[in-house]
Amino acid sequence: MFVNDAMGELVDITGSDPVTGGWQHKAFVPATLGSDEPPLNGSTYRMVAAAGRALAALDATAQQLPNPLLLRTPSLRREAQSTSALEGTYAPLREVLTADDDAPATAEMTEILNYVRMANSGFLWAQEGRPITLSLIEDLQGDLMRGTPLEAASGRLRDSQVMIGRRPGAHSAAPIHASRFVPAPPGDRLRAGVRPRRLAASGPRGDIDPIIAAGMAHYQFETLHPFRDGNGRLGRFLIVLTLLSSGVLSEPTLTVSPWFEERRAEYYDALLRVSTHGDWDTFLTFFSRGLAAAATNTRHQMLALAAAHQSLKGDGAHLQPAVRARLRPRRLRGRESELHGAQGRGGPRRLVWTSQQPRWPG
Repeated sequence: MFVNDAMGELVDITGSDPVTGGWQHKAFVPATLGSDEPPLNGSTYRMVAAAGRALAALDATAQQLPNPLLLRTPSLRREAQSTSALEGTYAPLREVLTADDDAPATAEMTEILNYVRMANSGFLWAQEGRPITLSLIEDLQGDLMRGTPLEAASGRLRDSQVMIGRRPGAHSAAPIHASRFVPAPPGDRLRAGVRPRRLAASGPRGDIDPIIAAGMAHYQFETLHPFRDGNGRLGRFLIVLTLLSSGVLSEPTLTVSPWFEERRAEYYDALLRVSTHGDWDTFLTFFSRGLAAAATNTRHQMLALAAAHQSLKGDGAHLQPAVRARLRPRRLRGRESELHGAQGRGGPRRLVWTSQQPRWPG
């Protein structure tokens, strides 16, 4: 299965299963990322360039908005819903958009709103110009798992072995033998690999394009799988945080998980092929295609919402403030529901208007 030794090594691990007893297996420890780009073909570079253009257009549009928070909050909740769905935690988008931060109704909603709080904390960190550190990554993971059964084992790198997925047709009674991928064991090598400088997660290094650096960092993080839970959600969040830290984005409006969620099998296969075959082209092409599509989609949503906002300002200019306050939330609510994919006639019911700009609580 692993045919490219340059990508890492297989190490022996042992353990015990409460049902099947003791076992022996091998885990994959990825090689440390270098300071140079991997060899890539021309089509990969063209897709990376297309992603760069789409991200630049998104950021330019975000900077022209009078209040980027108008889009950031519902976009972040949509991202929270999609990234959680990729990991098997699902709640309808309509409920996510209207949920009360202080009183989540279900365990699923707790995890989804944890993502929103974690992301806001990370965005503030990046916008203050602070570097991404291992301590920050551990704190973010702790925030993500707050109020869940694994809260006590969170906020630090894992101290036990984990496994990912299940191979199609696997019949072994021992879960580890039936797993699709076994990440590095806990210990010094795991800690060394997840340090931000090893993840290329502190912006472009050397001559590495920042989008390629973000893709390489994402591969490395997901392959190491450094925490007991939350690796997928945190890893996809770190894509946006890395782009903010490297200066590709100045506003955290990008939502990447809806695109990956629609192509989850291709996403997981592309990640695995880097480890097994050293196939950076397939993964970085997929990754860049996702960033380009996500940036374009987010920009279209941003322009539509800005147009709706401007239209409502113009339509209500002759009315008294109290009347505009009653009219605007109802009209914008319907449009926002359409923009963010909610089904039916529901939508955010808690839109609040101030004297200058609308805002969503939380």
